[in-house]
Amino acid sequence: MQIPKGKKIYFASDNHLGAPTKKESLPREKKFVAWLDHIKKDAFAIFLLGDLFDFWMEYRRVIPKGFTRTLGKLAEISDSGIPIYYFVGNHDLWMNGYFEEELNIPVYHKPKEFTFNNTLFFIGHGDGLGPHDKGYKRMKKVFTNPLAQWLFKRVFHPDFGMRLGNYLSVKNKIISGDNDAKFLGEDKEWLVAYCKRKLEEKHRDYFIFGHRHLPLDIDLNDRSKYINLGDWISYFTYGVFDGETMLLKNY
Repeated sequence: MQIPKGKKIYFASDNHLGAPTKKESLPREKKFVAWLDHIKKDAFAIFLLGDLFDFWMEYRRVIPKGFTRTLGKLAEISDSGIPIYYFVGNHDLWMNGYFEEELNIPVYHKPKEFTFNNTLFFIGHGDGLGPHDKGYKRMKKVFTNPLAQWLFKRVFHPDFGMRLGNYLSVKNKIISGDNDAKFLGEDKEWLVAYCKRKLEEKHRDYFIFGHRHLPLDIDLNDRSKYINLGDWISYFTYGVFDGETMLLKNY
């Protein structure tokens, strides 16, 4: 993609809308929608890097109740011609066509490379990458197994399935896969280790992830950076690329 003069690419992650309750998350949702309204004026593209919702599962004819403001704003922006790209996180692994069909938003289940103005980006949510996080990696294999998903939807009525999923997503650390949002030190950050290993394969200018809930800007070498987008719970941070420089900002 070649970014026109005056346009920018925006990145955000980890809103966890609906947690700990829909009522308590509503002010955060309104703030996020206000941000979307703000950036649409000069956005060339928008990347949402997962966990927009604290729990999201699609049955064949049922999706989670709520989030009307967010979904409506995303539809408006997409319909205006601004492309939006979505990468699933560990709380919304079960997306299965709704965003593509209703909002015209492509959904990615694995990290993907993009080139903007000859600058190479490696983009993903960040869950299950690099060393450690072994408990979550085992759980993810179960959650993404088509047979396991089929059985869950056949055994649990949507009313109960949604309630169970929301409860586990908020309460169960093993299922959420979230670590305490504390900086571990560059040598212990597993996404830093992952990025450095990927650099052994080929050069990338920027590695952009979420999942850690921490705004991080780390030099991997003199040409590559790892940026974690933080979250919309404590930090309200986002990334912006103007065609030359990638920055973390606070809304």
